[in-house]
Amino acid sequence: MARYGSKKKSTRSVAARPQSKVGTVRERVGTRFSWTPATMITIGLMVFSVFTLAPKIGEYFTMQTQIAQLQAKIDKAKKNLEDITAEKKRWDDPVYIRAQARDRLFYVVPGEISYLVLDADGLNLSDTSGTVGAMLAAKKNSGDFSQSIGTTKKDWAKGLLQSVIQAGLDQPVSKDKSTATN
Repeated sequence: MARYGSKKKSTRSVAARPQSKVGTVRERVGTRFSWTPATMITIGLMVFSVFTLAPKIGEYFTMQTQIAQLQAKIDKAKKNLEDITAEKKRWDDPVYIRAQARDRLFYVVPGEISYLVLDADGLNLSDTSGTVGAMLAAKKNSGDFSQSIGTTKKDWAKGLLQSVIQAGLDQPVSKDKSTATN
């Protein structure tokens, strides 16, 4: 009987054999992996599932992109609705309506005087009276302004039609041709 603590020598001898790294890797892989029918079926199912699921995954990402785009459109529409609602609420305020009438339609409250410069380029800047209104009043009293409504001698519709036809038929002249003819 062998007692605990006694060491027994192994009678097995290990023979050292020279092996290349390639040989050992092949042996290790060969011992760990074997081509059984179950392995081949598993690999076949994996390949089949990849080919089956790949288009569905592509569709999934496409749909997620479309959902994100539609959500952005919805957010933009909500923001637009908020802006329109705020604008509508402003139009319920009489002060805002009065301010818009003044700015857009040039309305005035009774008793106020509105000044509107119609032809700023034709003004005489050497006017010594101090106000443009005084100059316009002097011109009105002097007879420069017509007190009656007149008609034009040109037919504006015919002029418009001629302008459109001329714009459609004329050819642009390049700078090279204009300098060559001079």
